[in-house]
Amino acid sequence: MIDRTQIPRKSIYRLSLYSRCLSRLVENKVETVSSEALAKATGVKPAQLRKDLTYLGNFGRRGLGYNVPELLRRINETMGTNRLLPVALVGVGNLGSALLSYQGFAKEGFEIVAGFDIEPSRKRTKAAPVPIYPMADMPAYMAKHDVKLAILAVPGAVAQEVTNELVRAGVQGILNFAPILLQVPEDVAANNVNLAIELENLAYFIR
Repeated sequence: MIDRTQIPRKSIYRLSLYSRCLSRLVENKVETVSSEALAKATGVKPAQLRKDLTYLGNFGRRGLGYNVPELLRRINETMGTNRLLPVALVGVGNLGSALLSYQGFAKEGFEIVAGFDIEPSRKRTKAAPVPIYPMADMPAYMAKHDVKLAILAVPGAVAQEVTNELVRAGVQGILNFAPILLQVPEDVAANNVNLAIELENLAYFIR
């Protein structure tokens, strides 16, 4: 049994990259891949890739490479994406509505099962594909349906308060689109997606 707590966070990120590349290889009916080819496709060094894969156990044969379906299965089992993981979306404004409409989550092993908003019944430009509940229903829903992942798309002024509620409800992973850095306990992971910072970084390279 692989102890996922022993895998560094950066390795977890790279395992996600390997998984996506391997999925494409499976679709193209490629049976084996070398560490050099997989590393080149994902933009990492072969030595780093081999080190990351040691967290999955010992497999792969020198000179023959890795069995693509087996390696993909091993990564997905380790990442917990071998089944659809339920995700709650908090904040169903313009950005939240766009995220609800995104069809790619299921392909990557995630399913948005519910949305929560301070105005759940307000008119939206596009009908939501999942139920949208008032914020007050969030803690009970999360506990009842054992939802451990949440996407946060609320204004920055209330993001920390909502995060505290999510943590109290048992959420362990938060993808944050609010423009603030969240404060969470050590056993909760929060990844921040700040679009302005990303654009600022890109702008540096085009000057």
